[in-house]
Amino acid sequence: MFQGRFVMENRARLQDFIYSFTQLIERVGSDEASIFTDGKALLSTLIGHDDWLPHEFTRPSPDSYRQYLLYCDPLERFSVVSFVWAPGQTTPVHDHTVWGMVGVLRGAERCEEYELDPAKACLRATGSHELPVGAVDLVSPRIGDIHRVSNALEDGVSISIHVYGGNIGAVQRHVYDVDTGVKKPFVSGYSN
Repeated sequence: MFQGRFVMENRARLQDFIYSFTQLIERVGSDEASIFTDGKALLSTLIGHDDWLPHEFTRPSPDSYRQYLLYCDPLERFSVVSFVWAPGQTTPVHDHTVWGMVGVLRGAERCEEYELDPAKACLRATGSHELPVGAVDLVSPRIGDIHRVSNALEDGVSISIHVYGGNIGAVQRHVYDVDTGVKKPFVSGYSN
C-alpha cells in the first residue's frame, strides 16, 4: 500500500489521514460536496504539521516538477500524492476529470484557472491565486477543473499534498493549448 520506505518520526500522521479518509469515502461514497467539506478538514490537519513526509518524497528535480505517489486506495477511490516544485517549475494547462484537493505543505504555489469557451472554441483565463502554506484548493469538473500550477517561490522548493478521486497517475486526462483550446490526452504517471 505505501510506496517506498518510511524513515520519519511521525509516520502515524499519514497513516491516520489515510484511515480517516478511507472512512470518509466509505461513509459518503461519491458525494463530492461531503468529500470536499470533510476531506478538506482532514487534509488541513495533515498539512498543519511538517514532520511526517519521508525525505524521498520531497526531492525536486532540475528537469521538471515531481509527482510522488504516497498512497493509492486498493479500490482506486482516491490517491494521495506529493508534488515537489523547484523554483520556476510549472505544469502545462491541464484538467483532472475527477475531484481533487491540493494542500500546500511547504513554500507556495500559484494557480492560474481557465475554462473552455465553447462559442469561440478556446480557453479563457478566469483568474489566478496564490496558495501559501496551509491553504487547500479544490478542483473538479463540477466546480472548475482546468488550471496551470507553478511554484510561487523564486528561490525555494514548494511541496503540496494532493488527494484525488481516483488513481490520478493512471487517469486519462488532458493538456490544453492555451491559444487554441485544443486538448490532447495524457496520463501523468508517477515519479516513483
